[in-house]
Amino acid sequence: MPASRVETANVVEAADGGFGVYVHWPFCLSKCPYCDFNSHVVANVDQRAWAHALGRELAHMRSLTGPRAVSSIFFGGGTPSLMDVATVDAVLSQIAALWSVDGDVEISLEANPTSVEADRFRGYRAAGVNRLSLGVQSLDDRQLKFLGRLHTADEALAAIGLAREIFPRLSFDLIYARPGQTADEWSRELRAALAHAADHLSLYQLTIEEGTAFARLYEKGAFKLPEEDDAAALYRLTGDICAEAGLSAYEVSNYARPQAECRHNLVYWRYGDYAGVGPGAHGRLTTGNGRIATSTLKAPGAWIAAVEKDGHGIEVMDDVTRSEQGDEMMMMGLRLDEGVSLARYERLTGHAPVADRVDGLVRDGFLTRNGDIIKATPEGRLVLNGVLGRLLS
Repeated sequence: MPASRVETANVVEAADGGFGVYVHWPFCLSKCPYCDFNSHVVANVDQRAWAHALGRELAHMRSLTGPRAVSSIFFGGGTPSLMDVATVDAVLSQIAALWSVDGDVEISLEANPTSVEADRFRGYRAAGVNRLSLGVQSLDDRQLKFLGRLHTADEALAAIGLAREIFPRLSFDLIYARPGQTADEWSRELRAALAHAADHLSLYQLTIEEGTAFARLYEKGAFKLPEEDDAAALYRLTGDICAEAGLSAYEVSNYARPQAECRHNLVYWRYGDYAGVGPGAHGRLTTGNGRIATSTLKAPGAWIAAVEKDGHGIEVMDDVTRSEQGDEMMMMGLRLDEGVSLARYERLTGHAPVADRVDGLVRDGFLTRNGDIIKATPEGRLVLNGVLGRLLS
């Protein structure tokens, strides 16, 4: 890593999207068959060693960013609810020591709803976590088994109830468009979930990711996913049911009551800056030399060894060109209901999007335009990759 990047890192104003810190905890009790995240099943973890290593890498990130105001912190994984409370507390204390932390900072932690992990909830809250994201995935025991989850529907509901008592904000995830799932079945399950939801739901269609157990089973014909038209119908149904309950689709797969959007994910989608620490974490940082992309070593053993040796586990640190910044901003921002500023795109890239392409997508019903802002329509969200291909080619 060139030393000049550290030496010339300047104090920068918060980017349009703010500044967040992502902490990756790569360990799980088991590997879900649909999951392609950087997660590893490890029986015993030296929590003190990991807290120390995360703290060292955070300090290195501070040398790259200079002084910043942290608006959000997110513990993701893996299964962060396997972290000791003391580990979470140590990481949060280090972040506060390195940067200024907004008084209303959002601190999220992903958790699995098993009874053992739920017992930690009060400790996490005392450490500063104010938003819990529960990996529920389904409220049907048969489907939970298919998805490889270790909890039951009753355990999930108990964890939701406990979390609602302890944390000011709560979100949980569900996976739909599962094999054989009908619109009536999904409607009943989603309405049941909404009866327990606090303010936010993340609702993902089941996809087959390369290298997963589901990918191998799918290739063998062990199960089928809904046809494209059926999946699109389920997506529309999801939006309608959530809207009835007062949760708007502020992003393609995320639904929230007003002011309850996940602020950390908005940092990503609004193309803000974020420091990513832990194995396989990614970051986008503005330094004195421009915008850089960072990624750390994925293997936990290799990452912690690198941190012990060099103070960080960064494997790749690349400059992000102006053109790449514009493309990234557009790809992230069109996922949001609030849309994308064409003026900001021009500031990043030095040129405006081709007007004929924008006009054509508006004419075809895939985008809307209101002055400076373009947004994907509901139909555009269904084919967002194609919209981006036409817009940015």
